[in-house]
Amino acid sequence: MAHTEETLLEQLQINEIAIARRKALLDFTDADVRLLLSCKGLVTETIDSIVADFYEKQLAVDEIALLIGDADTLARLHKAQRAYILSLFEGFYDREYVNNRLRIGMVHKRIGVDPRLYLSAIKVMKDTINAVLDQHTEDKQHLVAVSNALDKLLYFDVTFVFETYIRGMTMEVEAAKDKVMNYAKELEQRVAERTQQLLELSLRDTLTGLFNRRALDDYLRRELLIAKRHNRIFSLAYFDIDDFKQVNDTDGHFAGDEILRFAGEAMQAACRDIDFPCRVGGDEFCLALPDCTLADARNICQRMIDLFAQRTKSATLSIGIVQTGPTDFLGADDLLRAADSKMYEAKAQTGFKICV
Repeated sequence: MAHTEETLLEQLQINEIAIARRKALLDFTDADVRLLLSCKGLVTETIDSIVADFYEKQLAVDEIALLIGDADTLARLHKAQRAYILSLFEGFYDREYVNNRLRIGMVHKRIGVDPRLYLSAIKVMKDTINAVLDQHTEDKQHLVAVSNALDKLLYFDVTFVFETYIRGMTMEVEAAKDKVMNYAKELEQRVAERTQQLLELSLRDTLTGLFNRRALDDYLRRELLIAKRHNRIFSLAYFDIDDFKQVNDTDGHFAGDEILRFAGEAMQAACRDIDFPCRVGGDEFCLALPDCTLADARNICQRMIDLFAQRTKSATLSIGIVQTGPTDFLGADDLLRAADSKMYEAKAQTGFKICV
């Protein structure tokens, strides 16, 4: 069953046994019920004057007058107060009676009635009723007994009103807590995403979108250790764009940037998902190739040359490739120097060249 489809009694799990226990705690007995019933006729006859006197006293308090606000609201409150006072002398203080008291607490919480104002209103109402009973009752001993019975019943009512009032406040606190927790989680997620974005930016070349030299150094040290542990081969291709300075000087830096982007796009399109394409600076690039033989590395680089050549006729590539492993391994710096050396061998020749 949906939570909102339950009565307040069901939500708070208050049954007949719980109601009887609360009456016993207040020593509210059948004798008290009979005492209140004995005044039913008198209260019914004088109910309009009781309610009118009650609200005259209430409206004398500026805070309460502002809370009530308008004549229509006051009329509704008159009707509700009339029904409430009559119910005090009906003699039926069962589940329905208790559920109505619980609703009073929820309504007071929703409209923002301060608990101190509710308690003061209870006292004003009790004093107003007692004044009417005193005016029409000659047996003062009986009047004292009725007043004591009414006190017990009002205490009984207040416990339920405050139970739902406090429950409403607790629900607001829990809702606010959940809201704060959700906001904190969203903020934490956004911070994590932004941190990851910043990390990505710190490891990426902004022009080509390739990884940068910092990222390459970290990758090589990590992946070479893995390759060594598992006796795997590892290849590295190092290349640059031939006569790139001349391209910049002749055609301008925008043309040079375009060629750098062509090189990056060709590299990304030619390599495998597990490969690591980088721009290490200027017109120099590296392609880290785990689990890749020299022959396979050469084929990848040839595909890269073919793709690059389709995009521009203004430049060529010189590529050097080295392999390390599966038994003897070069360190990251030595591997880079070896690949760079092979690249210069290729560069000593004209056109697109690959040296291994």
